[in-house]
Parts: sequence; C-alpha cells; structure tokens
Amino acid sequence: MAEAVQGADTVVERGVAVRFMPSTPRGRWRVWLDRRIPAARNVRLHRGNIFIFPSRAGFAFLGLVSLLVLAAINYQNSMVFGLAFLLASTFALTIGHTYRNLAGLEIAAAGVRPVFAGEHAEFGVILRRNPGSGHHALWLGWPGEIPQNVDLDEELEQRVRIPARAHHRGWFNPGRLRLETTWPLGLLRAWTWLDLAQHALVYPRPVDSGIPQRSASASGEGEEQVVEGHDDFVGLRLYRPGDALKHLAWKSFVRDGELMVKEYGGQADRRLWLDWEALAGLPTEDRLSRLCGWVLACAATRDAYGLRLPGVDIAPGSGETHRGALLRALALYGRDQDEPR
Repeated sequence: MAEAVQGADTVVERGVAVRFMPSTPRGRWRVWLDRRIPAARNVRLHRGNIFIFPSRAGFAFLGLVSLLVLAAINYQNSMVFGLAFLLASTFALTIGHTYRNLAGLEIAAAGVRPVFAGEHAEFGVILRRNPGSGHHALWLGWPGEIPQNVDLDEELEQRVRIPARAHHRGWFNPGRLRLETTWPLGLLRAWTWLDLAQHALVYPRPVDSGIPQRSASASGEGEEQVVEGHDDFVGLRLYRPGDALKHLAWKSFVRDGELMVKEYGGQADRRLWLDWEALAGLPTEDRLSRLCGWVLACAATRDAYGLRLPGVDIAPGSGETHRGALLRALALYGRDQDEPR
C-alpha cells in the first residue's frame, strides 16, 4: 500500500520509491525524455540524443518531388524523372549535413548569478566543437523565451548566456534547454532537449522603503552610536536617503558643499536588526519583499546590520558576503535550503 506521494511520477511503497508511467501524454513524454537524455552538466551530442525530422519547408519539398514523379509517370518524361531524382537525392544528402551540424558538439553548464524575482536569470552555457568541424546557425533557448543564434566555426569554444524570466523566489529551474538547427537548406530540423542541471537562486522582489528606524534600546553589545531622537543636539553625519528634511544642516552644506544631517538622541547599539516581527500584519511575501529592500538599503551604508526571521538569526555584519547571506535567507525562507540536483 502506498504510504505517500513524491512528485507526479513517483510513489513511496514500503519505504521504496517506485516510478510509474503518468497518464497524460506530456507526462509520459517527460519520463521518456528523462530516461533518454538524463540531467548532466556536460553533454556531448550524438545519435542517441539528437532528433531529426523534416521541417515545413521539407514537407513542401517532398510534396513537390512526389508531384514531379507523378507527372513523369503520366507523361513518360525522362527529364522530369531526372529532376525528381535530383531533388530527392539533394534531400537525402541534406539529412546527413543537418545531423552532423549538431553531432559532436559539447554543451556544458557555466553557472548562473542570483537575481531578484521578476528579472531574467542569465544561465551560462559553453559550446565546444572538435577541431576540424564546424557548427552553423544554432538556436538555443528555454521554453517560452526567444532563442539565441550561435555560429561555432572559428572558435573552438564559445560561452553564451541564455536568459529566462524568474517569476518567484527560491530555486528556479527554467526547464530543458532546446538546441536546434535547420542548416544548410532548411529542409530538415535537428534538435535536442538538454537538462544541464542548473538552478538560479531568486531573491524576493525588493520594495524600496529606505532604511528602517533604529530602536532606541541598546543590547549592551557592540559599538554604541547616537540614534535619532528628540533630545539634545550631539553631532552631524552624512545624509542618507529617507532622512527628515528638517534635520538637514544647510549651513554646513553652504560652507563645505557636503550634505549633512543633524543628530539628536542618546546612546544605543550601533548594530541594526532587520526584524520579521517589525512587519507584523503583512502577508509573508510582502514581508520578505520589504526586508529585501531594507537589506539593499543597509548594504549601501557602512553600518552593521543583521536579520531576524522565524527560526533564523544572522548576526549583524557588512560586506558583499554578508549581504548575500541575508538575501539567500530571504529567498529560501520556507523553502528547501539545498540546491536541487
């Protein structure tokens, strides 16, 4: 008896994962394709993973040859027979040229940078050819995206970036990469579907809301600094976006040409915490977007900042590595932390 379901084509039966054939044609095609061309970060094309079929122009060409043969039979015209056989032999030769335009080509994954939700993730792909061979008019693209044209006849290796729009945060898999060609005459189409096992990390869509106000309470740890309040004037600091206009030091700006802000208040912890609980009442994705905007705003300053999520505490810090760690935590909140394989 099945205890649980794992995906569309796998069940767990007595602790063992058992695959079964999906009922839909699309599902059966996907299972067959996974077996025929398994996921790999480096693939060399050969007869086992290349498909070839006449294009629309090819079917029209075959129809023309058939009409010529019928006309030659009807009128007993040897010249028409010769033309029909010449065109048929041209079609047969084109099959080999179209196939060899893909055969022997090596495709490898070249990594992808994290992006924000709504942006295009650019997946790196490396194309390599064997010396003495050439590959012309290659088209690469993800499903639903505009393909890119590549010619590999001079360089032995070429690196391209294939974009795919990421709509949601978390790990993003664009699907199988389609590589096809109709070279040289457009009569046949050779193609393949490749799973290069690449996944892009997608951060939440940021909401620009400036830097959050610091709490006036100190934790007793770390370096102390003056925080905004309404007590005595204690000094000036550089202007940051979102600062109140009434606190601008115009005299200092006229004298030095540098926009400064007057600070008032007592002593508090210099570190800034970006707290999930500070956004109580907002939906989960809205909270993550607001926190993402805060991270980007704080990263533009020199101050240390940390992140508090339910079950996750990242100590205050600064720098690109710290910024990436916070954005990763926001991207994978409530999701699988490890990159899918």
